[in-house]
Amino acid sequence: MTALLEVAHVSKKFGNDTKALSDVNFSVREGEFVSIIGPSGAGKSTLLRCINRMIDASSGEINFDNVNILSLNKRELKKTRTKIGMIFQHYNLVNRLTVIENTLHGRLGFKTTFAGMLGIYTEEEKQQAIKILNVLGLNEQIFKRSDQLSGGQKQRVGIARALIQNPRMLLCDEPIASLDPSSSKVIMDHLKNISVKMGITVLVNLHQVDVALKYSDTIIGINGGQVVYNGSPKNITPDDIHRIYGSEAGKLIFDMGEIHAG
Repeated sequence: MTALLEVAHVSKKFGNDTKALSDVNFSVREGEFVSIIGPSGAGKSTLLRCINRMIDASSGEINFDNVNILSLNKRELKKTRTKIGMIFQHYNLVNRLTVIENTLHGRLGFKTTFAGMLGIYTEEEKQQAIKILNVLGLNEQIFKRSDQLSGGQKQRVGIARALIQNPRMLLCDEPIASLDPSSSKVIMDHLKNISVKMGITVLVNLHQVDVALKYSDTIIGINGGQVVYNGSPKNITPDDIHRIYGSEAGKLIFDMGEIHAG
């Protein structure tokens, strides 16, 4: 199967000397569920933001759907971004707007600036929003203001906003970092369903090794801006965890043992 996303020799420097990413290479197939794991400051968020060009990589190529994202002008980038949904750790919702209004914001990339400013959406778009919110278990929250929701509900609105774009790929930047374990499970189950049932590629940054092992087709381990593991969760060893996490690895390896035993 051909790759939907190919990251080739990508590096990112901030200023003259801070190298956040260094010669990163990997590819992701259509419908694959990929977790990127690594310690804080490893470059996980920088990598995701380079993929949809929220920030520009310093060198290398990022090919998405056979187009080098780094070569696109502003208009072309806007069009390509409609195929890439983004889910954030802190939700990025507009608090005073309702759940359905926040969801419909996912359609802004398809609108003229004028239609976007006035919040003009078609009946079809509104029906699609309601359908997605039902699937995500938010049918009773549709007309609630977003600041009245729990963290887990807010993150599901974030997922709905991404899905209404009809994306080929979702980029999820630490989507469960602010959530309790039961809300985290709900979010991860939804993301896995989106990958399996809708065939949408999911690329997710995670701190939690146990979660990555449970849900992923592929795990990419990053340390110091470099890929130090790229393979199946089944093949990951305590040595690999040491390479990814360094001194933090001990507790994580114990958790891994528990998972593999379970």
